[in-house]
Amino acid sequence: MGDPRGFIKEQRETPKRRPVDVRILDWKEVYEPQSIEHLRTQASRCMDCGIPFCHSGCPLGNLIPEWNDLMYRGDMKSAIDRLHATNNFPEFTGRLCPAPCETACVVGINRDAVTIKQVELRTVEEAWGNDDIEPLVPSRLSGKTVAVIGSGPSGLAAAQQLTRAGHTVAVYERAEKIGGLLRYGIPEFKMEKYVLDRRLQQMEKEGTRFRPNVNVGEGELTGEKLRKRYDAIVLAVGATQWRDLNIPGRELKGVYQAMEYLPWGNKQGLGEVTEPPINTAGKHVVVIGGGDTGADCLGTAIRQKAASVTQLEIMPRPSEERPSAQPWPTYPMIYRVSSAHEELDNRVFSVNTQEFVGDGNGNLKALKIVEVKFENGKFEAVAGSEREIPADFVFMAMGFTGPEKSSLLSQLEIELDERGNIKRDANFQTNQEGIFVAGDAGRGQSLIVWAIAEGRSAAAAVDTYLSASGTTQLPAPIEPTARPLTV
Repeated sequence: MGDPRGFIKEQRETPKRRPVDVRILDWKEVYEPQSIEHLRTQASRCMDCGIPFCHSGCPLGNLIPEWNDLMYRGDMKSAIDRLHATNNFPEFTGRLCPAPCETACVVGINRDAVTIKQVELRTVEEAWGNDDIEPLVPSRLSGKTVAVIGSGPSGLAAAQQLTRAGHTVAVYERAEKIGGLLRYGIPEFKMEKYVLDRRLQQMEKEGTRFRPNVNVGEGELTGEKLRKRYDAIVLAVGATQWRDLNIPGRELKGVYQAMEYLPWGNKQGLGEVTEPPINTAGKHVVVIGGGDTGADCLGTAIRQKAASVTQLEIMPRPSEERPSAQPWPTYPMIYRVSSAHEELDNRVFSVNTQEFVGDGNGNLKALKIVEVKFENGKFEAVAGSEREIPADFVFMAMGFTGPEKSSLLSQLEIELDERGNIKRDANFQTNQEGIFVAGDAGRGQSLIVWAIAEGRSAAAAVDTYLSASGTTQLPAPIEPTARPLTV
C-alpha cells in the first residue's frame, strides 16, 4: 500500500468527458486524456483493506489492490502483468464494463469508491503505448485442434487461452469481420474499433486463426463436418435472440430491433457507409428500453442528427442513492447517467407501449403509450394516462432471451435448458462430448466481464479434456453456476 491515508486525503475524480457540443459532431470516444499524475492520485485511494471485496464483485477475480498499488508507485510493467494475469482484454472491460468491482469496493461503504475501472484502462493503454504487450506464442504445440464458434468476448478469451496452451484454434464468425457485438453492437463513441483490431493482431501473431464470413451450419461447413475436423468445439454464439414486442403495428416500416440499427451506426462512424439504410437524420426517434443498448441507440441517433429522441422504460425511475434493499457490496439499481444521457436525457419511466400507429401507407407515425404501476406482481395500466407520441423510427432495446435456435445447434443435437440457454454440466460441456459452451449462450444475457470469465473457464475445461493427463494449467475463475453479488 503506497499511501495509507490516500482514501482519506483524496476525493474520487473520474476522467472528464469532452464537451457535449463538440463530441456529438464526431464518433470518437467521449473521454478526454487523463494525466498519469491524476491517475496515480486516484490509485492511491485503494486502502489495502485486507479482504478486498472488489475481487468478489468481479467474476474475473482481478487483482485490483495489487495493480492499483503498482500504478501508484509507477511500476507500470508489473501493473500490466498483474492485470493480464486475470483479464485477457482489460482495454475492453476498462471501457465497457459497468464496474461491479467499484460497487463492492470497501471504501465505498461510507464514501466514494476507488476509480478501479479507470486505473485498469490507463494501465493497459500505457502498456500498449510502451510496447509492453507482446504476443505469447506457445513453446510447443499439442497437436489438438479446437473450433470456437463466435468471436465476441467469451469466444476470443477462450481462443486466446487455448492457443497459448498449445492447441491449434480456429475462430469462426458469420459476420464479415471478427469481433461479434464488440464490433457491431458497441458504438464507436464507446470503444473505437482500433482497440479491438490491435488485440486481434496480437492473437493472430500468437497463432489463433480467424475465419470470418462463415456461418457454420448453414453452408458447406455443417455441424457433422465440424465434429470430424476438430477435437473439441466451443460454442460462444452469444444470446442474440432478441426480445420482441408483438403489439398492433409491429409490421410497420420504421419499427426495428436495436441490433438491426446499431451495426449501421458503426459503419457510418467508421466511414464505411455515408447513407445507412436506417438513418434517423431529421426524424423523431423512440427507443424502447432503458439499458445500455438503449443508451447506445440514443447516442447513435444524436450523432445522426435526429430531430428528437425519447427513451421509454417500463420500470419506475430508480433512486439516486443505493436502496436499502440492495446493500453493499451488491450491484445496486440506481439512477445512472451515461455519456449519451449527458447529450440528451429524455427518459420517460413507468410507461408501456400499447400500439405502433401507422400513417395509412405502411409507415410508422406515432406510438400509443400508457403509464403503468407495479401491483400484484405485474404492471397495471393507469386509467386515463394513454397518449400518443410522434415517432418516425422505433428501436427496441429490451434485451435478449438466449441463443438463436440455429441449424448448427440442431445438427450438433445440442440440448437447451428451461430458460432457452444451452445446457451444460459442471465442466462447461454440453450434452455432446467434446462440445463446450461459453458466455451468454450458456449463461444468458450478461456483462462483458462474465463473458471473458466464462471464456477463460471454458478454455480450462477444454484443455483438461484434450490433455492426456486430464489436467490443465489454465485458470478457471468461475463455475457455470456462479452468479453476481445480488440480494
